[in-house]
Amino acid sequence: MSARSAMMADLAGLLDHRALVAPEDAPPYEQGYRYGAGCAASVVRPASIAELRAIVTYCCRNDIGFLVQGANSGLVGASTPDDSGDQLLINLTRMTGIEELDVLDRAATVLAGTRLSAVNAAAASHQLCFPIDLGADPTIGGMVATNTGGARMLRYGDVRRNLLGLEVVLADADATIVTDLAGLRKDNSGFDWKQIFVGTGGAFGIVTRARIELHHLPQRTTAALVVPRGQEAVPRIIALLETALGDGLTACEGMSRNAMRAAFDHHPSLRDPFGGRIPDYVLLVELGTSMPEAILPDLDAALAEAIGSALVGASPDIEDVLVGRPADFWAIRHSISDGIARSGQVIAFDIAVQRSKLPAFRSAALAMLASDFPQIQVCDFGHCGDGGDHFNLVWPTCDLPPEAERRPVIEALRGAIYDLVVFGFGGTYSAEHGVGPHNQEYYDRYKPEPARALSGRLQSMFDEKGLMGNVRL
Repeated sequence: MSARSAMMADLAGLLDHRALVAPEDAPPYEQGYRYGAGCAASVVRPASIAELRAIVTYCCRNDIGFLVQGANSGLVGASTPDDSGDQLLINLTRMTGIEELDVLDRAATVLAGTRLSAVNAAAASHQLCFPIDLGADPTIGGMVATNTGGARMLRYGDVRRNLLGLEVVLADADATIVTDLAGLRKDNSGFDWKQIFVGTGGAFGIVTRARIELHHLPQRTTAALVVPRGQEAVPRIIALLETALGDGLTACEGMSRNAMRAAFDHHPSLRDPFGGRIPDYVLLVELGTSMPEAILPDLDAALAEAIGSALVGASPDIEDVLVGRPADFWAIRHSISDGIARSGQVIAFDIAVQRSKLPAFRSAALAMLASDFPQIQVCDFGHCGDGGDHFNLVWPTCDLPPEAERRPVIEALRGAIYDLVVFGFGGTYSAEHGVGPHNQEYYDRYKPEPARALSGRLQSMFDEKGLMGNVRL
């Protein structure tokens, strides 16, 4: 009997048969959403924490490497196996359920495999939401592991900001379980250990439950497309809106001309509010509130008043403002990724700098690309309100050379952009996608050695045998 067959036989003795994935059904779990594809020794889908602990115990006692996967919607290849065929892939999407939704405490305790959409569907019936707004529909465990942010991070913060409690299973022979789901908003009784598992890509332990903070569902929203008078005006406009609107400002997203054109070209049902004359850059500004109309009667007027002061004066920062249905504006924003993907080969960058430096970074990057990589189109968009930018580049389909010629150019391009972000502007090569095999080399290059050494010691402490995951922190 081969080692793989022996493993399957052992797991069949430990788990319900529904937890075992037949080899012919494994490929969807082995292929990443954007990057990463490998071959697992086997795929298992536990339905309970007891089954998960049995699997971890088995792996640790037999020195079998394993990888934990949620919705497999990550963008750095961290949830797919390597090509060794030796790793056991543990998919958690059968471990679902909202165990408690506490309206008075405005919190929910959720199993790790539960989708974000399921949480929000349940919360909406109580006029609540978990406001981490993403294009994908990840699991809560995956969101904790990657510390996701999203389009409304400016208002609500990231997962770390909204995490009240956590339960994890450790990679040891007893599959030790550590729990703190009390959900206290104030607790200085000792080390807040849950935070060490946030944003580490599952390298330190397996999230099984989370206690998350819910927010009041906005009852009314309004939005506008704001055309800045030059990139340098963008931080001043954001600061002005924050001052005028406070926490009513729920989103401030940036969209470049090329990004919007790709959306319009490939989604003809979109309404073009510019009549074909797309500006160089546009801010999608959203104002939302859960306050009753008796307190804040007219959102449109509040937004217009906030914007108005930047439209007048000797040197106005805003060139134009377009009003309309928020759904139409968000449809443009949400169609960009697909539109870009249909335009050619996408070379994606998930970067962030201090938001005050974003205009200068864009200016420097555009100049460098025009000089050194003129065949590349810049189709960036993203979260300029928090300094994040999906600085996505497209090599148009009509100009694509053979892959052997493209590969060294793309590698040089990635190095040039990341050097500019990190060394030139003190930013990061991974704003919200985390660390995985796809960007491991950039972690090794840009993370300072003392920080890597500390992270490595922690990873070794939590995973002494180096069995868990495919990320080296």
